[in-house]
Amino acid sequence: MKDIDQTPANAGKFQDPAITADGSARATVPLSRPETLWFNTGTLCNIACTHCYIDSSPTNDALVYLTLDEVRRYLEEAEALDWPLTEIGFTGGEPFMNPGMIAMARLALERGYRVLILTNAMQPMMRPRVQAGLGDLVHDFGDRLVLRISLDHFDPARHDEERGPGSFARSIEGMEWLRDHGIRMAVAGRSLWHEDEKTVRDGFAQLYARHRFEIDAQAPGETMIFPEMDLRAEVPEITTACWGILNKSPESVMCASSRMVIRRKGTEGPAVVACTLLPYAPEFELGATLAEAARPVALNHPHCAKFCVLGGASCSA
Repeated sequence: MKDIDQTPANAGKFQDPAITADGSARATVPLSRPETLWFNTGTLCNIACTHCYIDSSPTNDALVYLTLDEVRRYLEEAEALDWPLTEIGFTGGEPFMNPGMIAMARLALERGYRVLILTNAMQPMMRPRVQAGLGDLVHDFGDRLVLRISLDHFDPARHDEERGPGSFARSIEGMEWLRDHGIRMAVAGRSLWHEDEKTVRDGFAQLYARHRFEIDAQAPGETMIFPEMDLRAEVPEITTACWGILNKSPESVMCASSRMVIRRKGTEGPAVVACTLLPYAPEFELGATLAEAARPVALNHPHCAKFCVLGGASCSA
């Protein structure tokens, strides 16, 4: 990931976790309502996107595969802490490249949680073993399983511009398979092309209608349009005064309700980070346990401002 210290537009910003560049008190967010626990299953992916949030690719194994036992340990800790979790999310990389993905999803579903898996719905998901596993999961747990498909745009050319030639068609093929097997879907799009939201949602609505996808294009929880994350752009720092100015609450920010488990290559075990978007930033690593990770998070990165506070986005449903 590009070092924000080297970004001229944000020179001098995002340095001190307590104070902004102009000397104001930096905003922090307490973990006030832990609802979603994310697991990054590893950064390996079957494709390399132009604007991947965490540089996933067929060669990036900076975050290695999590195991079933590691996921079990954190779910048990969450229960021991009496965290009111409702959702377990799995992200990557491409989660279906992790050989334990189906077993990890089953473990979470058996414990009563909703499960959200972020996928590009391409070859790793379409392997016969994975298809059989997904069929078993939807048979046993129904609509508590949701797959959110990374479909950057409703226009195949624009999607392929980001993900490579032919990727749109392969993702649609995967989505049609999910449709035919009764597996719930959502979609994650991108605002890289600077269109107004109505245009984007209407375009997705037409796409869903053509393919008989039961996805609501107007519902933000079913069709998420993520803001562009450009570290070259100037981004304001979020101070404690911003909550009143923006008429927002710290509880509306993603790190008020979620944490993510990762395992870095070469480490002895997993760690818990504050945010799904910042797995590489050491200042957002909160400890090895959920108990250690329950402390407040300083909004000390451009993503905190542009994606969460000003963009109003969240990775959870």
